Amino acid sequence: MKISDDIHNYYEKLVVQHFAALKLEEKHDSDFIADLTCVVLNQLPTRYIRHEVDMAFYLPASERFEMENKVQVSVSKALEFMKTINS
Repeated sequence: MKISDDIHNYYEKLVVQHFAALKLEEKHDSDFIADLTCVVLNQLPTRYIRHEVDMAFYLPASERFEMENKVQVSVSKALEFMKTINS
């Protein structure tokens, strides 16, 4: 078993989805996105999974909503932080 191949943090997927919704890759270069990703993920708890299907079937809608809200708040805070250090 390789942890990097078999196990991942579900919040990573949510962050990528939120970045796509905000079209951040159209507005920023890859270095900015990489730094932003680190800042965002460091604000969030971890939720390790092996299979996406586990989350689809066993995650209550209320918990999914809460996780998505945490991602939105963390991205907003991280963007503000990144703006202040890049000014």
